[in-house]
Amino acid sequence: MLAAEIIKKPIITEKSMLLVENENKYTFSVDKRANKIQIKNSVEELFNVKVVKVNKINSLPKKKRVGQHSGFKPAITKAIVTLAEGSKIEIFEA
Repeated sequence: MLAAEIIKKPIITEKSMLLVENENKYTFSVDKRANKIQIKNSVEELFNVKVVKVNKINSLPKKKRVGQHSGFKPAITKAIVTLAEGSKIEIFEA
């Protein structure tokens, strides 16, 4: 898989922005089939930073209902990437 296929998009929420400010951790939505080593290599390749640690989170699909119609929200895989001291990703600085 290519690096652009592994990293789908950044996750920007209040909690993820607090992680960026306080602990230098960045959150991404990633491909389900990717492992931690592939995630680390693709973040380093795409953003030219040094990755120290990768935590991968698999979420289950959630059941949702609107009136009589029911279905599922899709299952996603998140990766929380810890960068080395002094490294930053500029897309999160807005």
